Amino acid sequence: MSKELRGGYTTGACAAAGAKAAVLYMQGEYCQSVRIIALDGTPLDIPVKNVEETSDGVCAEIVKFSGDDPDITNGVSVFTTVKMTESGGIVYKAGEGIGHVTKAGLSVPVGEPSINPGPRKLIAQEIYKLFNKDTDEVSAVPLENVIEKCFDKVNCEVTISIPAGVELSKRTLNPILGVEGGISVIGTTGVLRPMSEEAFKNSLVPQIEVAKAAGFTSLVYVPGKIGERIAVKWGLPENAMIQTSNFMGHMLEAASEREIKEILLFGHIGKLAKVACGVFHTHNRVGDGRLETMAAYSAAEGMPAEGVKRILSANTTEDALPVIEEYGLQKVYNVIAERASIRAERFLFGKVKVGTVMVTLKGELLGMDENAKDICRSFGKEIKF
Repeated sequence: MSKELRGGYTTGACAAAGAKAAVLYMQGEYCQSVRIIALDGTPLDIPVKNVEETSDGVCAEIVKFSGDDPDITNGVSVFTTVKMTESGGIVYKAGEGIGHVTKAGLSVPVGEPSINPGPRKLIAQEIYKLFNKDTDEVSAVPLENVIEKCFDKVNCEVTISIPAGVELSKRTLNPILGVEGGISVIGTTGVLRPMSEEAFKNSLVPQIEVAKAAGFTSLVYVPGKIGERIAVKWGLPENAMIQTSNFMGHMLEAASEREIKEILLFGHIGKLAKVACGVFHTHNRVGDGRLETMAAYSAAEGMPAEGVKRILSANTTEDALPVIEEYGLQKVYNVIAERASIRAERFLFGKVKVGTVMVTLKGELLGMDENAKDICRSFGKEIKF
């Protein structure tokens, strides 16, 4: 029998719980735990580690609990400080470890603390209810209405700090997305359910929004660090580079939905050979076919059976490269690159032009198709191959 995975709560829920604990402290109540209502209606009972009055207001500490989801913020302390003011409604501020938005295209404007709309609504909801204890209607209204109601009833500064966020941000996409100085306070509802793959896939998509806001309708998709490193050396624009990880299909669809015109797939042959055979989730436990693809196209270009068998028995794609070189069939890489582009365009029903560049672990260029050359030219790079 499979184990039922435990859920948890987001950093946004931690901040909302901390805000509630801080306001209750102001009202004369010290809580060891608080109940908040997530934006999907789920009640969350969240322990409060500490509440104290400081020179900046009342600060509550909540320890993040991610359940069985492998979240990098699990176990970190989220500090929320509430300071009452005379006017201005609820103003959100970034404390230590919380980043600021520096690029357009995210759900928070440039210059603002990277505290996403969901957590802002959840915090406003919980604070508003403490000053309007006879009503719960705030949980059912849009974010802008919650803020408007809070402007009428509540004036305060809410400062969120996650000291560990300075280092944790280096393990996120924040530097690429243009969030500098720390991590983001995130969460759509406040509930963290152990669906890490889906959450990770969705966390990749904002890269497209940022690139599009920067004016790019042609993007460079890099499945891993190898492709990214070489693409940078080629002088391709870093602001147009999108990390896809293993989720090529998901990211292709996301680009098509956002009316991206061209995509250059740029990476190691081990990843892109999979795309050539129609595999769009490239984790080796989900889909493979790398060696089979190399063997099939090498055979089609004239490689004898003995060479084909050697490719099929190779441990990795890198091990297969010398076999192809031995038979003088390096042109097969261009064929595989072209096939990857065709498969990707077919996957998107022809809505996006796709080109492919394949490299080795050392960054040596193996092959590329004509679409790739065209897309490189659109970036102002003439590639001779």
